Amino acid sequence: MEMDRHTHVLSGTGHEAARHYERALDALLFFRAEVADETQAMAAASPDSVMAHVFSAYLGLLGTEEKDAADARRSFGAFRSTVDPGVLSPREKMHAAAAQTWLDGDMLRAGEILGEISTEFPRDALALAVGHQIDFFTGDAQRLRDRIGGALSAWDGEDPHYGPLLGMYAFGLEEAGHYGHAEEIGLRAVERHPRDVWGIHAVVHTYEMRGLFGEGIRYLDARTEDWADGNYLSVHNAWHYALYALEAGSIGRVLAVYDNTLHNEASQSVAMELLDASALLWRLLLADIDVEPRWVALAQAWAGREVGAYYAFNDVHAVMAYVGAGRLSDAERLVTEREQWLSRTDPSVTNHAMTREIGIPVCRALIAYRRQQYARVVELLAPIRYRLNSFGGSHAQRDAIQRTLVEAAIRSGRQDLARALLSERINLRPICPYNWRARARLADRLGDTAQAATALARAEEQAAVGAAALG
Repeated sequence: MEMDRHTHVLSGTGHEAARHYERALDALLFFRAEVADETQAMAAASPDSVMAHVFSAYLGLLGTEEKDAADARRSFGAFRSTVDPGVLSPREKMHAAAAQTWLDGDMLRAGEILGEISTEFPRDALALAVGHQIDFFTGDAQRLRDRIGGALSAWDGEDPHYGPLLGMYAFGLEEAGHYGHAEEIGLRAVERHPRDVWGIHAVVHTYEMRGLFGEGIRYLDARTEDWADGNYLSVHNAWHYALYALEAGSIGRVLAVYDNTLHNEASQSVAMELLDASALLWRLLLADIDVEPRWVALAQAWAGREVGAYYAFNDVHAVMAYVGAGRLSDAERLVTEREQWLSRTDPSVTNHAMTREIGIPVCRALIAYRRQQYARVVELLAPIRYRLNSFGGSHAQRDAIQRTLVEAAIRSGRQDLARALLSERINLRPICPYNWRARARLADRLGDTAQAATALARAEEQAAVGAAALG
């Protein structure tokens, strides 16, 4: 009976297919594109291998693309109809159930099943990696931290997969607010595997959340060869670099990163990359920086996808692009289609609650912002600002929405709310030029020129640190 390197049974899997499984798992953990080829090779070598089909199903889901998920649902359903469940190991049955549950739309329950696998089989790297991504997609910071933390003690520190697990754990620690510990663990992960782009990503997040953008710029610059190509995370890590440059006030560098990496004529119109492009341009829109030609091209890329309701987080970023390009009718149409989808969809589908509770209000707020209906933006976003995590993404990604609320509060004359929001932000992250510039603008509106000058000076002092790092 064939087993993987951690002695998990691989039913219906020959020796060659098992080798492809290990290679696919390595590629998944390090975000390398060959994961798809290796998974296909595994299925070709052993067509009856349940883990080959489970792995393929997970790949169809991890990109948050509706079409890929639909293809995976058909393929996995056809395979399951031919398999006798009695020949599967308990672990394989749980994996098959997790994959089918996610394919059916219940991402939260799939994550729970994967958690059950990790409790019983803590050295199942596939269950940990896929569960970790579900925690990310659902914005569950505690599970991001504890899913990996709960399994680590069962691992040998010399195991080749221990390093990428540390990278995952570092990201969970960061999202749960343990920034110093997250940096330490993330650096350990990257020391083991310099091209561990998720570990690099975790370290980058710790700098973002503490306002250490000068450190972040230097870190990414020093490791450019490790993260900038050959992996699925290169665009996202470049987005983080652009965020650092934006805090430093280097708009030219921001646009260079956007044009060279985030979105251009050669870009793939995949959601995970398009949403980074939207999120960056939206921050520029909030700063009243005109980049209209880029918005036009980005909105066209979103429109060309022609996808239905699948993941509210993607919908919000599509609406950002439509709004930025002035295509408000397209933005309104998307919202209307999602409302109609809600009326005919089973509430057990995870995206149902995401869309109803967060996605649609945020989309409507973005449309209202473009129409300069700032009081309406506040009305829509203020009640949900503590629940934004429930539609996925990281703190850094969701900050675009939080900043939208800050800007709307200032511009609508809600000085009381604006003051409270900025007080929260500054006390949580005192090193953040955006926070201080916003406070300066609020003070100006209140006629407090002395406080405005002090806040602006603080912003410029902090931005200079990042500018020096950019060179």
